[in-house]
Amino acid sequence: MDILIHPINQTVRAIPGKTLLETLLDNTVPISHSCLSGRCGTCRCKVVDGKVTGPSAAEGRLAQHGQYVLACQSYVETDCVIEIPEVDEIVTHPTKTLKAEVVAFDSLAHDVRRLRLKPKKPLSYSPGQFANLTFWAEDGTRSYSMAGVMEDESLEFHIRIVPDGRVTSLLDNAIKVGDSIKLNGPLGASYLRRNNADPMLCVATGTGLAPILSILRGALETQMPNPIHLIYGARTERDLYGVEALQQLQKQYAHFQYTITLDHVPEQGNYFHGLVTQAIGEYFSDLTGWRIYLAGAPAMVEAASLACTKRGANIDHIYADAFYPSGV
Repeated sequence: MDILIHPINQTVRAIPGKTLLETLLDNTVPISHSCLSGRCGTCRCKVVDGKVTGPSAAEGRLAQHGQYVLACQSYVETDCVIEIPEVDEIVTHPTKTLKAEVVAFDSLAHDVRRLRLKPKKPLSYSPGQFANLTFWAEDGTRSYSMAGVMEDESLEFHIRIVPDGRVTSLLDNAIKVGDSIKLNGPLGASYLRRNNADPMLCVATGTGLAPILSILRGALETQMPNPIHLIYGARTERDLYGVEALQQLQKQYAHFQYTITLDHVPEQGNYFHGLVTQAIGEYFSDLTGWRIYLAGAPAMVEAASLACTKRGANIDHIYADAFYPSGV
């Protein structure tokens, strides 16, 4: 069975019993990968033609634009055509399980906490990726995005406290500086694509700001020239956090600007009144050629993705790792 690989137009021979990822790596085909167990989503690729069996790697609108599979969990059944991500954007940070020490745990907003961890060994990751944190053994693992960049002295996570959550409601009393937490990562395919000069639109709601801050800093602090616009949404002004960091970035970098949207307050001059999707419609009539990074609740990610593609954005250049509630 032959596998034709787009966009590099290379044909390789599939070996029965080997996963698609193993076949690609055996033939030195560049493809992002990390955990090798189907959890991180990094090796997602698109089946253009032919039969490839394996778990679906896409939901919602992305799934409507083709069959996406995880290469590390998939097997080729017929001659096929596979589309892999851009070759110059390959990342291969090995997923590690590490112990990390709590160096800070403080408040960013009435319901958002900042957790800083110092891992026992270095962790390589790309801006926008996330990790699984295990606070205690039984049902104590949750996924959170890194809010900083790899050059920082510690890893930063933003945690929304849910009053009746099985884990987060206990953290204020349970976490102390010096505690040890298990970390598994990096995970996720919604990482910063560095090798382009395309304008970037970032959209975040709630603690979805964490991976977006990582992406913003990753782009701006390495002197990427791309014009960048962030739309950051919350219900009320009380629910906002991180605004000072955004103000500082805007002062430092002329090609970065941001818009804050509030949808549960009367109209006022400082903020856009409405949802992030309404702000997309207000400020952007044509998103052809843009790179889009979305982070927040799944419903927002779906709606924002639709709003962007309606304005010409390429679905393959819309990046998101949707987090689904798990009794937080």
